[in-house]
Amino acid sequence: MTKTTKRSAKDPCLERLTSICLKLPEATVNYMGKHAGYLVRKRTFAYYLNDHHGDGIVAVAAKALPGDNTALATANPAKFYLPAYLSAKGWVALRLDRGKIDWDEVAELVLGSYRQVAPKRLAAEIS
Repeated sequence: MTKTTKRSAKDPCLERLTSICLKLPEATVNYMGKHAGYLVRKRTFAYYLNDHHGDGIVAVAAKALPGDNTALATANPAKFYLPAYLSAKGWVALRLDRGKIDWDEVAELVLGSYRQVAPKRLAAEIS
């Protein structure tokens, strides 16, 4: 079941990310204007951010393993950054507004976050 609120014009990045996220067991989406939150049993595992707090950036944010968020942002600051409010809780954001998007990389980031947030039984259902 998908929880939705009204959203405006179709956004190809949002549509693609939603497709990736909703393939995961019991995943739902909550549209919030230009943004979206992806949840499993009321726990958020990813966000689609579009001009979040007026930063002009389009990105997917996900929970990373401890320390990986800082390592990713430091190693490749053109691609990854530490999102406001979320980075202190171990989250990292992958920019979707720079060049060709590697959707396999996006899926890998989302999957890693899902595995950390989802109940163990659900996390074990994915390969």
